[in-house]
Amino acid sequence: MIRHARINLFNVTIILICVGIVMIYSASNIYAWQRYNDQFFFLKRHVSFVVIGALLALLVMGFDYRKIRKYSKPLVLLSFVLLLLVLIPGIGREVAGARRWFRFKFLSFQPSELANLAVIIYTADFISRKGNTVTTFWKGFVPPAAVLGMTVFFILAQPDLGTAVSLGIVVMIMLFVAGLRLSYLLSLILLSLPALYVLIFSVPYRRMRILAFLNPYTDPKGMGFQIIQSQIALGSGGLFGVGIGHSKQKLFYLPAAHTDFIFSIIGEELGLIGTVGIILLFLIFIRQALKIIRNAPDQFGYFLSMGLVLMICFKAAINIGVSCGVLPTKGLPLPFISYGGSSFIFDMISVGILMNIGRTGEYP
Repeated sequence: MIRHARINLFNVTIILICVGIVMIYSASNIYAWQRYNDQFFFLKRHVSFVVIGALLALLVMGFDYRKIRKYSKPLVLLSFVLLLLVLIPGIGREVAGARRWFRFKFLSFQPSELANLAVIIYTADFISRKGNTVTTFWKGFVPPAAVLGMTVFFILAQPDLGTAVSLGIVVMIMLFVAGLRLSYLLSLILLSLPALYVLIFSVPYRRMRILAFLNPYTDPKGMGFQIIQSQIALGSGGLFGVGIGHSKQKLFYLPAAHTDFIFSIIGEELGLIGTVGIILLFLIFIRQALKIIRNAPDQFGYFLSMGLVLMICFKAAINIGVSCGVLPTKGLPLPFISYGGSSFIFDMISVGILMNIGRTGEYP
């Protein structure tokens, strides 16, 4: 059974990547021609990300995943250093007021993606080491909460609220499943609510995003523009879509058509059939991943695979929710499909680790 789960997980991932390659070219070729005089600009870069991601996924599949445990703390420390360095002008790259990237020629590296992986690995290692003491406050709750708090602080400084909230939810679910008292988690959530309120409503663009989400037509040419154009794209596709390459919303109407709103272009060009197909593929991915989680050979593998799957699922759910207008606008890519270097590569690494855990569970 576990072997079939690994094969199915691999096949679904390949299908999603292939869909992404086609849709990235379709959504970006006009924009790429207008800006870079090369309609294949984003396609060529994304294919290079696919190659890098595939090589790294094969690399992490090639050794016993349990050896990662001894690097859990160094990875967290490394992510802290990188998250700090990216905030320094001249080192980190600033785009649209956010300083989240290191720029290396054609590749932009986002240290928050490494931080996500590092914190998930650390939390899984911590839970497996502490055993029953994970249910206690000082020895079971405070250490992972402190690591999470520091990571979230640095990510919020970029600023990147969506990634910080997603990581926080993933870690809290992992700790809850491990047996941490619900009262501790509820206390943390209640203490975080005032800070979350301030972070949203004291920052003008975040406040406007919430207001635009509630009624995008109050500012149709400003904060509500993306939501409106995204819904137009989804609605224009009908049942079967207008055909690949025939989207009108990608013609400089819908911003970030090949990144954050690629699901909307899929809806326009492939219709309801295409969007439902993508959702079904992610559901199949989750189902196969759950089989790997259940058959993990040890506690570390169980919680590591759980954290990785939760992060991928959250990103997919948020991206689809934003495209459909049921969640406020947030720049999280659609895993395996959206254009994006470091995010795509770390999603591939996550799949490589899942395959590794599944293989070890098959032959412990």
